[in-house]
Amino acid sequence: MASYYDIDGILMEEEFVPVVFQKAINGVNIDESTEKGCVEQGSKTELPFWLAHELHMRQAVSISVPNCFNQKTRLEIQADAACVDLRSRCPYFYEFGCKLAPLCDKSIGLLLSYAFQIRYKEVLHKAHTTAFAAASKFLMLLTKEETYLYDAAQSSMLAFKKWRMGGPRLQRASILGRKRKPAE
Repeated sequence: MASYYDIDGILMEEEFVPVVFQKAINGVNIDESTEKGCVEQGSKTELPFWLAHELHMRQAVSISVPNCFNQKTRLEIQADAACVDLRSRCPYFYEFGCKLAPLCDKSIGLLLSYAFQIRYKEVLHKAHTTAFAAASKFLMLLTKEETYLYDAAQSSMLAFKKWRMGGPRLQRASILGRKRKPAE
């Protein structure tokens, strides 16, 4: 998490990941179906990423690849990354993938890199050329990170247009307008 108060970081760490318990743990009630108050070794469940990460560091659980990075998603991204609705899979797809890759599957990093390269071009192209009415449909497919990128590209394009249509190109220096005082 970049900052303790970063709401996007907090929401990203609330994403659920599938885990398998490597040790039996007493005094824990993961779900209502366990009446004993303990989790047995080999039990499978889903936990928020922040909790799964801490338990993984203590070697209590092993983290599996979540659905947003499964084989179906990988194939869709390889086919046409620009058209995949990543927001419905995980609103923080890139940041979540970067934190998850070292813990469960190193190939997630390659998937993120490929998807971002393809989608980056599309996001910038749409930000510079698309009208607002058509952009709203496109924005529904973007992750939070891509939405920030889209907004930054649009604001830079507006600033460029404002500069281009702005006042005179060359301004006369104020010192050039004054005459020298005659030497006495």
